[in-house]
Amino acid sequence: MTHADLTTGDIKAHIKRLTIPASIGWFFNTMFNVVDTFYAGKISTTALAGLSMSFPIFFMVIAFSSGLGTGSTALISNALGRKSREDYHRLGLNALVLAWILGLSLMAVGLGVGGQLFQLMGAKGESLGHGVRYIDVIFFGAVFFISNHILNAMLASQGDTRSNRNFLFVAFVLNIILDPIFMFGWLGFPAMGTAGVALATILVQLYGNVYLARKVIKSPAFNLEMLKSAQLSFKTMLEILHQGLPASLNMMTTSIGFFILNTYAMRYGGDVVVAAYGATLRIEQLTTLPALGLNMAALTIGGQNFGAGHLERVREVYRQCLRYGFILMTSGMVVIFLLARILITAFNDDPAVVAAGVTAIRIVVLVFNAYMLTNISVAIMQALKHPYVAMGVGFLRQIALPSFMFYFLGTTLELGVRGIWMGVVIDNWIAAVVVLFVARRTLRRQEEKRHG
Repeated sequence: MTHADLTTGDIKAHIKRLTIPASIGWFFNTMFNVVDTFYAGKISTTALAGLSMSFPIFFMVIAFSSGLGTGSTALISNALGRKSREDYHRLGLNALVLAWILGLSLMAVGLGVGGQLFQLMGAKGESLGHGVRYIDVIFFGAVFFISNHILNAMLASQGDTRSNRNFLFVAFVLNIILDPIFMFGWLGFPAMGTAGVALATILVQLYGNVYLARKVIKSPAFNLEMLKSAQLSFKTMLEILHQGLPASLNMMTTSIGFFILNTYAMRYGGDVVVAAYGATLRIEQLTTLPALGLNMAALTIGGQNFGAGHLERVREVYRQCLRYGFILMTSGMVVIFLLARILITAFNDDPAVVAAGVTAIRIVVLVFNAYMLTNISVAIMQALKHPYVAMGVGFLRQIALPSFMFYFLGTTLELGVRGIWMGVVIDNWIAAVVVLFVARRTLRRQEEKRHG
């Protein structure tokens, strides 16, 4: 039995086979966060605001996890495209060790600066307390998040997106059960509030380490003797960092972008607008899930075909993923615009929060296709071993443009909160056009290089 060979066969079929399980998995991953948001809203609006404000800080953990996983997926896919199982084990082993090094380092730093970051965003009183209690627990489990992404990279590079889907489904179910137990103090446990939400998350991630490790061991490309003979290498770790760190820094810019947005939201509307944004963000994440599944397909299929030297298939993967993405995102825009009030009310029935959330989501839907264009283009660039484009685009759309646009629209033009949402749309469309141009040019140059 061998791993899935994505360098031959129908590309549309490969995309569907990888995208559907990945999208379902991301759905349950997002629903995991939706459950957290839902329960926090049951405590109070300040608890929901605290959890919402923790997101840009929590996103630092996600950034390192996803970035290292993305970089590892690209390199391991390239290796399998070259038919090199030795490189598969060498890269996998070094990536896992690197995950533990980075996870423990992130925990140490995060526990030292988490509270100060909340204060910089303007959090105070109860919302500050809820946020700090939540994020302190999350940092203790940073290593589990990163390890799960590496283990998934070792599976996804073989064409297996089902195992991660299964884990994320079980994680969602476990979270529904564990959240209220730890939050409200059921079954004899002490009532921990938002810290209980975080504890449930950490325990579920630990379960994921065990489950995904078992799947890797049983996977077609894995061989225990090859793993034993694989060597830990500083050079290999640098290779992984070279590919993964730009993706992490790209996502770190997203964290900084959320930080900037939350700061302006607090300035213009206080806890109500921040809470509304927290609910809006979850709805947005659910709607853009198919694009995330397409990202994985573009990265994995593109990575194997680039490793095998089939650039014409890489271009076709890119074109088909963009086509599917446009259809899915446009449909999502229509549904979310029409159901905005119902969806926001599901998270919080405070009339002020609902009004602010409806206004936000009905403007932000205009950015869905920009997200899709940017993310799929970045995935293709990763597959082509051009990871630094992601970092540049992330800086542009998350830091440089918002820092100017939110102030200009919100304060100079006196649009207030509405200026934030309009700025999000403008910033992301500018970035989408830039990265689309860069990706198309890079593909063309690779083809010229290959034929020249």
